[in-house]
Amino acid sequence: MSPFEILRFALRGLGANKLRSGLTTLGILIGVGAVILLVAVGNGSSRQIQDSISRLGAGALTVSTSTTGQGGGSRQAGGPAASRDSGATGPRTQARELTVEDAAALVEPVKAPSVESASPVVNASARTTTYLTTSHSIGQFVGTDTAYFKAANKTVERGASFTAEQVRSGLKVAVIGKTVAEELFGRVDPIGKRMNVDGAFFTVVGILAESGSASTGFQDADDIAIAPYTAVQGTLTSYGALSQIVVQAEDPGAVDAAQAEVTAVLNQRHGTTDFQVFNQASLQSAVAESSETFTVLLGAVAAISLLVGGIGVTNIMLVTVTERTREIGIRKAIGPPRGSWSATVVRVSPQ
Repeated sequence: MSPFEILRFALRGLGANKLRSGLTTLGILIGVGAVILLVAVGNGSSRQIQDSISRLGAGALTVSTSTTGQGGGSRQAGGPAASRDSGATGPRTQARELTVEDAAALVEPVKAPSVESASPVVNASARTTTYLTTSHSIGQFVGTDTAYFKAANKTVERGASFTAEQVRSGLKVAVIGKTVAEELFGRVDPIGKRMNVDGAFFTVVGILAESGSASTGFQDADDIAIAPYTAVQGTLTSYGALSQIVVQAEDPGAVDAAQAEVTAVLNQRHGTTDFQVFNQASLQSAVAESSETFTVLLGAVAAISLLVGGIGVTNIMLVTVTERTREIGIRKAIGPPRGSWSATVVRVSPQ
């Protein structure tokens, strides 16, 4: 039988049972589509989460004061931290506050060669800001230095960031995010305008590029203003302690070495591990592993759906063959219809 005849015979069989053929095809399509869709959703979610984490800064470490007074960094056996924590009922040491001097000590080439920069950060969040008759409560008002922009992966789209001289002088200048620019200034160009932040006037010198994600956690990543930490301490936080120190490693491959150096330097300065070092790379690895597990789970569910659909198709095919067994036998006995096969002439030569 020629391939054309096989195809025509198959199409004739499908046309004889249109509903059965349609349902069988629909089952195959749903099974295959479920596998593709769920695996794509899993991979897409994993990629989106990893991109969101990467936007916080590649090769960045965040140092913060321990809330328990015991610290979350690595302790060295026999060190001061071990002697203080040796007794379960002993007194708990008071955690020391992070200072600008701590940040400066982390960029010493001898003690921390893997550290590129260490930015002191003062958070003055939820500050009511006004411009003329418009007011807006800024979600994040960050006081820091010039190295923070690279460490936190913040790019100035328009205008410019503040300079190191402006940080030393304590000038009240600020770089704002897209949300602040839209909510506070509207259609007015914010560059050069002065905004009132709880009675202190900050001049806008730049606008940050959009972060590319709607939010980070429960906060809008673009609802942010960044100013020199000297100006923020002098006007908004009354020269309070640092909220954290953002450390930038020399390269993403040196993050672990930078974390060890930061821990060693601060242990030496504080005499105990009363701080926590948050490793961005560790979080990214943990999220990647969780996302892979999630994707495998979705793929397994979709594979089960496809398997069930395949069993249904196999069942229909077996039922179809069983129903047509008698017809197939009759067709084999009678032979093919005229014109379906090529006639073969056999000549028998006489003996």
